[in-house]
Formats: sequence, C-alpha cells, structure tokens
Amino acid sequence: MSKSIKGILDSHGFKFSKSMGQNFLIDANIPEKIVRLAEIDKSCGVLEIGPGIGALTAYLCMAAGRVTAVELDEKVLPMLAAELEGFDNVEIISGDILKTDIEKMVNNTLVGLKPCVCANLPYNITSPVITRLIDANIFDSITVMVQKEVALRMCAEPGSSDYGAFSVYINYHTEPAILFDVPPECFMPRPKVTSAVVQMKLRKERILPPKEEAMFFRVVKAAFAQRRKTLVNALHSAFGSKMGKDEITEIVAACGFAPLVRGETLGIGEFVKLSNHFLDKS
Repeated sequence: MSKSIKGILDSHGFKFSKSMGQNFLIDANIPEKIVRLAEIDKSCGVLEIGPGIGALTAYLCMAAGRVTAVELDEKVLPMLAAELEGFDNVEIISGDILKTDIEKMVNNTLVGLKPCVCANLPYNITSPVITRLIDANIFDSITVMVQKEVALRMCAEPGSSDYGAFSVYINYHTEPAILFDVPPECFMPRPKVTSAVVQMKLRKERILPPKEEAMFFRVVKAAFAQRRKTLVNALHSAFGSKMGKDEITEIVAACGFAPLVRGETLGIGEFVKLSNHFLDKS
C-alpha cells in the first residue's frame, strides 16, 4: 500500500460499516501468505470479493494473470482505484456478488485463464457467498478468509461437534483445508474473533455420486435439523407426511446403521446410501 491504511482512510473521511462486515487487513504479511499458499500464478484469473482498499488485491495483481475485484461499498471505490492505479491487469466492478451472474462475469473478464477465487470475505455473507461460488461450478480453487468457527465447520469430520449440513455440503463439492489462522490484530477495526484462511479445491468427481443430488441434500438437511434426535426421529420429522416411522426405521436398518444412530456420525458415503434408499421408496 502506498500509505498506511489508517492514513488512506482518514484522508477520505472513511467510516467502517458494520452492516457490510468490513474488516480491512493491515498486516502486509497476511495477503502475501494467502496468495503464496493459494498457489496463484500468471495462469490464474482471480475473482476477489470485497477488496476494500486493495490490501490483498495488490498482491493478487502481482501474482495472477488477471484479477476481477467486486466491491459493494461505493465509498471504497475511489480509494481502491487509487491504490491499484499502477496495475493494468485488474478490473474493479461495483456490485453485490450475491446478485451477480458469477459465471457470466468470470467468462467475460477472466477469459483464457484458470478461474480461482481469493478473498477476505465479509463476515456477514460468508456462507451464502461460498455456496454461490461452489454452485457456479467454474472455479479450480476457492481460497477465502472466514471466521475460525466457520472454517472449523467447513472442514469438520463426522462425529465432531463442528460437523453439520454445511460440512457435508462443502466436503461433497470440494476438498477443504485450513491453511492458517489470522489473529484479530491483523485487521482494522479488530474483530472479536480469530479468522482462518481456508482453501477449497473443487472435486472433479464425486466421492460416491447419489442417484439424485436433490434427495441427498434433503436427507442431509433433515438429519441435522434437530441434532438431539436420533436419525430415525429426525428423518420422520421431515418425511413423516409421506412415510411412516416404521418404514423409515426399516430404511435406516437396511443401510446397516444402528437403530439409535444420529445423523452427525454419518459420512458422505453413508448419506448417499441413505438418500438412495429414500429415493427408491418415494
């Protein structure tokens, strides 16, 4: 950055927005480490979400073939443009990533490059943004900074307290890994929680494809909707209008699960087996 971040913000009279979940990186070692561990090089076309005033963007521009940075806060744009003035491989787009046709934008701005995501995500939109990015099904990898507790849920294993429907979704579509933690003092303003950088490499093939993805995720969602219930009771709460409890008990037994098993102990392969049985019965 050409000046201290505080100096840049003060010179523009900028005020942070809690509603936008703004926390700007002030430790230059962090964006450099993110770009390096994300393995960004000139073959990559990078989508960045919420660039702020460009702490991470500048390092992305130095490493990547091209960068598309999407920023919602219009007050940030003049500062961002000024900080990136020396780079000719970046395009700044003013807009809401949740209302953007991601595939169309990437195809228009990152032509001929390996599409990747690298971003310090605003805390308040983390899960929906990650879901949109994965569902776009066009990225080679997605590397994002999120709250540590979210990172733990994303990478959780069956049976752990962090494991849930979001864990299954992430692991079904990607191979996630926590790269490193980022303490609060690396940001302005300081968040109250530790952050973590997670990299998700999109799976080219499913671990075990279900007969129907829609049913698979219906079953997963039902299994975690009421964590204190057994799997049979949780599934009965969701499917009871079409299927009796005895029939659900038979399906669980047919999958080889114990009668009192809970959904939080099942892995992706086991949920696939369960959803396939439900599909056959529906």
